[in-house]
Amino acid sequence: MNTYQYTSIPSKCFLGEGPYWHSARQSFFWVDIENGKLFEHAPTSGITNSITFPHRLTVVLEGKENELILGLDCKLAKYHLESKELTWFAEVEQEFPLHRFNDGKVDPKGRIWIGTLSTKFTEGAGSLYCISENGKAEKKLSNLTISNGMAWTEDKKTFYFIDTPTRKIKAFNFDLETGEIELKGIAVEIPEELGFPDGMCIDREGMLWVAHYGGSGVYRWHPKSGELLDKIELPVPHVTSCCFGGENLDTLLITTAQENLSEAQLKEFPKSGDVFLVNTNSQGYKANQFKYK
Repeated sequence: MNTYQYTSIPSKCFLGEGPYWHSARQSFFWVDIENGKLFEHAPTSGITNSITFPHRLTVVLEGKENELILGLDCKLAKYHLESKELTWFAEVEQEFPLHRFNDGKVDPKGRIWIGTLSTKFTEGAGSLYCISENGKAEKKLSNLTISNGMAWTEDKKTFYFIDTPTRKIKAFNFDLETGEIELKGIAVEIPEELGFPDGMCIDREGMLWVAHYGGSGVYRWHPKSGELLDKIELPVPHVTSCCFGGENLDTLLITTAQENLSEAQLKEFPKSGDVFLVNTNSQGYKANQFKYK
């Protein structure tokens, strides 16, 4: 295992999530879900800004030019960074007021994949959707509890997905043109003592970097052998997600949470809810942009 140094950005998120590297702006975005906050951090200047929305804000993705795509409750909106205007374009599960979106990514074809969960974390209540350029949502998986991390292989033939309580990273055959998926098998099974797999990203060697909730770090897993290759140890218990960014796409931005920690634990782990930047020996990929009309 390597020894990693980290830099922390104080953001004190209750539930930090959704890290995203915006290559055009050369900045990292992330969200604090329950508080509806969107953060932007520019590594070159060290400046961090935030804006708050009157919704649970679950995910930030990239649209055209000055537009971000935000997951707010169970709706998707285009958010214009200059005018600050929100334009709603998709929604799911409006019949379930306790539901919200969770993790989301854009696939290599430019479609959004985004999961749902019940805020009561009801077993089997969540689903995974694929949302096309016209905002049409197609359900891809159901009977999920905490729909979470996603990644695609470089050859665009395999899709990895996490339903957190299962402690499994599943591998699916992926059809780029149609977006169809078919379960191939279990890529990684997380031992109980390492916490729960949450958000993840993939590096150029095809290895999976997975945030472990309750596992105090980001773990690097080999999806072919299921072997644990490396760990970034962090001074907080609940690590929620990670993405590659920076000029060379070799810096991990890692989000964490304060939720489910007692007052005593928050004193013991005062950096909980902050964001961490870690330089690695690996490189990730530039994120895909949502293609819409």
